[in-house]
Amino acid sequence: MRILSWICFLFVCIGFGSCKQDPEKKAEKEAKLKPDVVVSTACYMALYENDTIDLKINTLESGKVSGDMVMKIDKMPNKIGEIFGDFHGDTLLVSYTFIDAGNDKVTYKNPLAFLKKEGQLILGNGKMETTMGATYFVKGEPIDFENVKYKFSTVDCPEK
Repeated sequence: MRILSWICFLFVCIGFGSCKQDPEKKAEKEAKLKPDVVVSTACYMALYENDTIDLKINTLESGKVSGDMVMKIDKMPNKIGEIFGDFHGDTLLVSYTFIDAGNDKVTYKNPLAFLKKEGQLILGNGKMETTMGATYFVKGEPIDFENVKYKFSTVDCPEK
């Protein structure tokens, strides 16, 4: 009986020892939980006929970008939302999560691609697919940055 209690005690000690977290893993986990710091902010506006798109881009310390975008398309409800993504060379690929101003109960999410060229951001057109509720650009299909409506020019950011 005494041997059995020693074996149980040994297993309990091993169990508690395996629960101890590695300090490096703990520091890594804490770093992931820290909010990303905004390094710079730029604002853009695109005008096409009666359409206006306002875009605010925050460049984060991690190299990612976040921001806000409001699309005021003629004879359609305004689309108000946030972008999040990163640059791949001179192309900014983001996910745009937005609501229609007329129906704020439904949230939509679409990919967008911008080409940074000569001080402008050009909103590209590409073939998209939806799989399991997620919309994305079709891999291998080019994104057209030539025949576009929206070319964004830099503007002063509005003060809050």
